[in-house]
Amino acid sequence: MSDTTITKIDSRHSPKGPDGEKYLASGTHIAMRMWENEQPGAPKPSASRPYETVGYVLSGRAELHLAGQMVILEPGNSWVVPKDAEHTYKVLESFSAVEATSPPAQVHGREGK
Repeated sequence: MSDTTITKIDSRHSPKGPDGEKYLASGTHIAMRMWENEQPGAPKPSASRPYETVGYVLSGRAELHLAGQMVILEPGNSWVVPKDAEHTYKVLESFSAVEATSPPAQVHGREGK
């Protein structure tokens, strides 16, 4: 029998991660998180993560730097950061986005901070 559990998360009560991300619903193979009103500033530290990330921009603008490339992320854009890929973001305008990670990036014990 397959898992038929429904999980509903109210983002007003979601835990926040060390970088300000808000953790949303999380399943066995995928998790969601939201970056809300991230303010412009210096680029985030370069990082690689042990999971693949896909994202969607809700508002604002940011630069994504990945493998010698740079793309501007704007409302309505989506993107992919492959597993273990070195990357960084620079927020240009107050930025909100939703991301999904696979395998899940968890709120506690996350590797690769």
